[in-house]
Amino acid sequence: MKNKKFIAIDIGAESGRGLVGEFDGEKVFLKEIHRFPTSNIRLHSHIYWDVLAIFSEIKKILAMSKSEGDISGIGVTTWGVDYGLMGENDILLSNPFHYRDRRTEGIMEEVFSIVPKERIFERTGIQFMSFNTLFQLYATKKEYPNILAFAKNLLFMPDLLNFFLTGKKVAEYTIASTSQMYDSSVQRKEGGVPGEWATDILEKLGIPSGLLPEVVPPAMHLGNLSEYIREELNISAMPVYTVCGHDTASAVVSVPAQDSTWAYLSSGTWSLLGTEITQPLVNEKSLAYNFTNEGGYNKTIRFLKNIMGLWIFQECRRQWLKEGHDYSYLELTDMAYSAKPFLSFIDVNNGEFLFPGDMPKRIQNYCKATEQEVPEGLAQITRVVLESLAMEYRSVMEKLETSIGARIEVLHIVGGGSQNKMLSQFTASALKKIVIAGPVEATGIGNILVQAIANKEIADIFQLREVVRKSFPLFVYQPKDIGLWEENYERYQRLINR
Repeated sequence: MKNKKFIAIDIGAESGRGLVGEFDGEKVFLKEIHRFPTSNIRLHSHIYWDVLAIFSEIKKILAMSKSEGDISGIGVTTWGVDYGLMGENDILLSNPFHYRDRRTEGIMEEVFSIVPKERIFERTGIQFMSFNTLFQLYATKKEYPNILAFAKNLLFMPDLLNFFLTGKKVAEYTIASTSQMYDSSVQRKEGGVPGEWATDILEKLGIPSGLLPEVVPPAMHLGNLSEYIREELNISAMPVYTVCGHDTASAVVSVPAQDSTWAYLSSGTWSLLGTEITQPLVNEKSLAYNFTNEGGYNKTIRFLKNIMGLWIFQECRRQWLKEGHDYSYLELTDMAYSAKPFLSFIDVNNGEFLFPGDMPKRIQNYCKATEQEVPEGLAQITRVVLESLAMEYRSVMEKLETSIGARIEVLHIVGGGSQNKMLSQFTASALKKIVIAGPVEATGIGNILVQAIANKEIADIFQLREVVRKSFPLFVYQPKDIGLWEENYERYQRLINR
């Protein structure tokens, strides 16, 4: 049997990459052919994604793939919630807003005055975050009503890029589910049947529901590369597939789990901690804990909570680079081993840490305001961030176990953050659980192997995860210093509950 090759286009909030995955029937072998920073631009008071610059990098990936031989498929994954609006004759009306744009500050409260919070959660099952698509659209309606008036279609980021590639306009299920506009109550009532758009909620908010396209599943042949791209790049008519368009959904597909008592932590700019269930879990407890029910492969539900993640660490490093301290993430983490343990904690989900800026100063200000010792220096601040993340993982894990009524035995950390050995060990110790770290390129792997399912090279999710276990190294962390972590977890709980 001839090996099949697939291209994964994985666009993250900090960087994008093109991966070629070669599948020989048992293992998948990855090759990175292009990596680039994800372009975003601040213009006056707003932040936008430079989606055309991102697409030009995607075309570089396609051009470079000519040297790889026959390509059996292309799939695109990105972050969630952001979108582009298309006008008459498929013109892009504006660069998409960045989810960290401040225009959504205070918007949730305005929306709740029109449609109660409980009603929105009962219909969508989605965690409340100010940058969810629902709130972004309401903010756009307030500030730029003419854009919505001229819009004919809304396309989420992976769907927008798929449209650029093929000319087809759809909404892939996993990405649509993150918007807080997708009605999962149908799925709960009818057992595994995908939901539909919550059009009545949108209409009450004055948001035109006719913008929203048909929702389609992952592992579907969307179409071939358009003739314009084929002519420009002098490449063949490669097929494009809907994969799990939300990057976390693709990462969860590639979790190398073998039993039913596991959870995952997709670790990158954001940390997403949760488990895989068959039906949305929408009740008072999940609302109180602010958990979310996002779509997964084969109509599964990713029951999880969004945590600020390594964004805080990334912003610290960005600030330190501005100040002339050119250290890699690995070097900063190695330096943190010499810092004092449990000096102070931060609530990583505090709104002060959501937006770009001088993050080390914000951390110091937070510690001062909460009457803790103020961390000084790169090593100490790094350690405070990583210990605080591990403590928050413990807090979320406890709520997860309470919500599903079961104890989790193993936590799988996937994604770029799985390379951080200090954070992985801190997590095992804080949670008092076995942690298995890897694979690193979880999103790209999930992207590629869902394409392999679409090509009937892999039978199902169970075989897919077996392929992952055979193909990539996994690292196991056992809890250490449990008593010390337990003692300081009580300090952390007092801090975030004050």
